[in-house]
Amino acid sequence: MKKTILTILLSFLFLNFTYKKENSWIRINQLGYLPQSIKVAVLGSKDNIEVKKFSLVDAKTDKTIYSSDKITAKGAFGPFTSSYRLNFSDFKTKGEYYLIAGNAKSPIFKIDDDIYDGTADFLLKYMRQQRCGYNPYLTDSCHVNDGYIVYNPNKEGQRIDVTGGWHDASDYLQYTATSANAIFQLLLSYRENPEAFIDVHQANGLPGPNGIPDVIDEAKFGMDWLLKMNPSPTEFYNQIADDRDHAGYRLPNHDSVVYHPKHIGRPVYLASPKPQGYKKYKNRSTGLASTTGKYASAFALGADVLKPFYPNYVKDLTSKAENAFQYGKKHPGVSQTAPGGAPYFYEEENWHDDMELAAASLYKLTEKEIYKQQALNYAAKEKISPWMGKDTARHYQYYPFLNVGHFELASTIKNHKKQEVINYYKKGLELLQEKGNNNPFLISIPFVWCSNNFVTAAVTQCKLYRELTNDNQFLEMETALRDWLFGCNPWGTSMIVGLPSYGDTPEDPHSSLNLLYNYQTDGGLVDGPVYGSIFNNLIGLELHKKDAHANFQSDYVVYHDDVGDYSTNEPTMDGTASLIYYLSSLENESRKNGHKKRQLTYDKTGAIIRGDTKQKYISLVFTGHEFADGAEIILNTLNQHNIKASFFLTGDFYRNPKFKNFIERAIADGHYLGAHSDKHLLYNDWSKNKKRLVSFQEFKNDLDANYHEMEKFGLKKEDSKYFLPPYEWNDEYITQWANRLKLTLINYTPGTLSHADYTLPKDKNYKDSETIYNSILNYEANKNLNGFMLLSHIGTDKNRTDKFYLKLDNLINELNNRGYKFISMKTLLDN
Repeated sequence: MKKTILTILLSFLFLNFTYKKENSWIRINQLGYLPQSIKVAVLGSKDNIEVKKFSLVDAKTDKTIYSSDKITAKGAFGPFTSSYRLNFSDFKTKGEYYLIAGNAKSPIFKIDDDIYDGTADFLLKYMRQQRCGYNPYLTDSCHVNDGYIVYNPNKEGQRIDVTGGWHDASDYLQYTATSANAIFQLLLSYRENPEAFIDVHQANGLPGPNGIPDVIDEAKFGMDWLLKMNPSPTEFYNQIADDRDHAGYRLPNHDSVVYHPKHIGRPVYLASPKPQGYKKYKNRSTGLASTTGKYASAFALGADVLKPFYPNYVKDLTSKAENAFQYGKKHPGVSQTAPGGAPYFYEEENWHDDMELAAASLYKLTEKEIYKQQALNYAAKEKISPWMGKDTARHYQYYPFLNVGHFELASTIKNHKKQEVINYYKKGLELLQEKGNNNPFLISIPFVWCSNNFVTAAVTQCKLYRELTNDNQFLEMETALRDWLFGCNPWGTSMIVGLPSYGDTPEDPHSSLNLLYNYQTDGGLVDGPVYGSIFNNLIGLELHKKDAHANFQSDYVVYHDDVGDYSTNEPTMDGTASLIYYLSSLENESRKNGHKKRQLTYDKTGAIIRGDTKQKYISLVFTGHEFADGAEIILNTLNQHNIKASFFLTGDFYRNPKFKNFIERAIADGHYLGAHSDKHLLYNDWSKNKKRLVSFQEFKNDLDANYHEMEKFGLKKEDSKYFLPPYEWNDEYITQWANRLKLTLINYTPGTLSHADYTLPKDKNYKDSETIYNSILNYEANKNLNGFMLLSHIGTDKNRTDKFYLKLDNLINELNNRGYKFISMKTLLDN
């Protein structure tokens, strides 16, 4: 009887502990924290708990290394009955940690200088995926017949070539308002933080460096389209397509919507001061300034930022900017987007901010005093972005959500007028600060459609204000808003698809690419949470799966990682573009503090071919298909030197019973095992043009078969994302196809003859092992092997008796003596 009672008591205590643990959560910025930054986590609980202390634990040793009582109670919020802000800002040691408070434990996070490195470039992935015309993500074209003119009485039904630009979101509509804003944000990002961006893509968006930063390629792509949308001084087109587009899930290159029986392509709407709408619903347009102002600011900034790259291209941009601004002056008011069969459209009703930004950009470009005065006049008419301090707003009622005009103007002028404009920013931020201080996340934005765009606008305004003033009074709010986007929110999820790669991020965004083909919208900023009252009243919204975040929903606000929720989980092009500036500025802050970003090297196909060259690190890479005579010697040598190498093996290699012991031992020894194609296909011929010999489907089928064989050894695709092509031969399409399959294509570092160890004495290109060995050491002596991926083979044909792997031990010893350290490929390449 006593034993039974004890069992029941222990069970009760266990269940009670489990219940409490599951009812409290610690939310953190999953990207991590800069050493010198404010660091605050949020504890939320469904119980009424009291927390007086929390601890920070080293994730590698599980030892508590810091404790604090810097805790602020914030009461109830959303799903939580009680909440606390846990401040560990004074802890600055780099490393990986987790927090414990009461029975709650946070995810592991990092403190380091590199956490924002490459994040701005990562968001460009989504921008490229949104391209219309030629789409590099799909390596195919869409909407090449756009379009035919509507709402222009002089040209009704005529064809106009406006192919290009970006799809607005997961549908395929295109808007000047969002696109012009995106162009400006991309250009601003590069102008302010040029060193944050790398060059690993061509102008057409396919992998491969072209000598121009990717952000400039993307801005130029958008600008090409904007110029098409402004074919004459009196024609400013506002929109392509309408909600007839909402005809079900399909890829853009398979768009089956027919808009008009007599016209090819999609309708192109002229910006109009009069209401427009295809069917029952109409917008409330009153003028043109909201649209032409955006044209003008994008053209003006483009004339400046694009000039070093395209001096001839920008010659007309200044005059086009001035014309657009003057046209807006003649037609004050807003030109809203056109609805159709549904009541949803962009209900923009403010326009002075657009004209201020246009005038300020023109003043910065031309130094004409008239533009400065006009910018000041417009600034005074919209001092504070109208959404700030409000609890709600209609869809895109106050757009853009951020008024960059104040920054452009204040950074150019001097005296009391400068301070006056800066104070406009300050007053808006004070409204947000006052409103947000009462909740644990310091969140103060209206939870309407695209709430994450409001967060992005607010956090960017904080940053721009700091740039202008060096005043940090809003820094904690800025940090909290930034952390909200990366997981410090009730749901504990990042709001950017795929960022960070090791975190909880949207897996099921509202997108045809995701739903139909499981293609991920990496880099896309999703709409974000909405009020429960909004969600419950939307038309045609249906969740597709069980809600993984059900425990954190509330009547107040909801977010669903579900493809069916177009209100909270749809990535948007303009929101993504607008976040790029802020992330690039954070990377820039690290650089100002002495941090040097790791730089990888890419070949012309976009394959990674070398790690960072600042340190003497080498990674050994081996490939295998039909031979493995060196397997045991190689593993023994690596084990002797405690080196972790990488083995890229074909499906045929994995399924060959003769090689099973080697594979199992390599896995047990902790080496990286990856894919090398299933049948060692030749993807491209050996000509200079690299004619492709496989289709995407053939490529995919072959790789799928390779990974299928790997899975038999417990090797999952998500853990083996690096892929080395057969014959070490590919083009940029193969690289992109690998990217589409969530793989990263790599290749060996050129310069030595290590890869020639397969050649046979009868071959004209035969290289003996001594020659190969000397080529490596000579290259090191004349240049260096920093960041090298040194490739050779697990085995070779029996007719080659001169085996290079027999020299591996000597090579390692010699390079160690020269100061090199051998590290794993994942350590070399991973962030």
